[in-house]
Amino acid sequence: MRVRLGQLLLAMVGIWGLAGCASIGPPLPPELELPRAPSDLKAARKGEKVTLTWTIPARTTERQRVRYLGNTRVCRSLEATLKQCGTGVGEVAPPADFAKKEAGGKKLTASYVDTLPVELQRAKIPGSATYAIEVFNLHGRAAGLSNEVRVSLAETLPPPTDFRARVTGQGVELSWTTGVLLQSSANSIRYGYRVYRRDEGGQRILVGEVNAEAETKLSLTDQNFEWEQSYYYHAETFTAVAEAGMNAISIDGDDTAEIKVFAHDVFPPAVPSGLQAVFSGPGQERFIDLIWTPVRDTDLDGYNVYRHEAGGAAVKVNSELVKTPAYRDMKLEAGKNYFYSVSAVDQRGNESARSEDNSERVP
Repeated sequence: MRVRLGQLLLAMVGIWGLAGCASIGPPLPPELELPRAPSDLKAARKGEKVTLTWTIPARTTERQRVRYLGNTRVCRSLEATLKQCGTGVGEVAPPADFAKKEAGGKKLTASYVDTLPVELQRAKIPGSATYAIEVFNLHGRAAGLSNEVRVSLAETLPPPTDFRARVTGQGVELSWTTGVLLQSSANSIRYGYRVYRRDEGGQRILVGEVNAEAETKLSLTDQNFEWEQSYYYHAETFTAVAEAGMNAISIDGDDTAEIKVFAHDVFPPAVPSGLQAVFSGPGQERFIDLIWTPVRDTDLDGYNVYRHEAGGAAVKVNSELVKTPAYRDMKLEAGKNYFYSVSAVDQRGNESARSEDNSERVP
């Protein structure tokens, strides 16, 4: 009985000893260090180029910091969904000293530019390409494909080679000749041109849009600018594709070279019209009232009034610009016949030609 009690005590001590040590279980698998698959892949197409951008994963599938990064494979397919990448269309190497940069806590981004084969763009009924990427570790293993993005394969027009700009009194006139017009069997496709203006500070503004039609000479005029400033203009083609049940998507084509324009205003306002001259009438102080149709130029600053007698030279009678389309002339002599004309002056001192004469006799 004593022996059995002693054996029991020894067994209990052994159990307590085991309880104080680490539990024994199946061995844990080693960390695979698989970078998480990116979920923010984006695509932007311009002409035949598709630019892909994404955030480089900073964590593994085990939520650990990525220490060693391999290449990224770029995948493209004509199928609506990518099941696997295959050989891909290109690879992107990890950035130099990736670990050091990632440790700084900033998100790192990467990009890749894919060139679409001509035969894909010239299909009778354009489809779309699906892109995804795979980010590998140093051992060539990946956690799977990223999110997918789709890009239309519709063909774009080549940019015009004779894009020109000319400063006129109505604005900056932009003109060009269309190239080869593309014919698509899909009624949902529209081709055209967009013109952009950039100021010295780099701000870009859309000036206007023109559809590509049978006309070979196209133009538009920019009127929303400031005179005496420098601007840069360029045109780019676009292809608008309307997909069933979705808003139309626009594919930007390639750009023309920029043209620098100095919007120097040497253009006078419109010539005033409708001038009338009326004498005050007997029994009153002598004066002649002049009225005319207002000039509608937005930069109009005022008017000059000219007077002359028969056979004489016209002389300006106002000392300062007349701000309204009316003037009263009181420097008159009885028995004379006066001829009047009016000009318009803009804010930069450009003066129009004079209006047609209108005369009035002083009794």
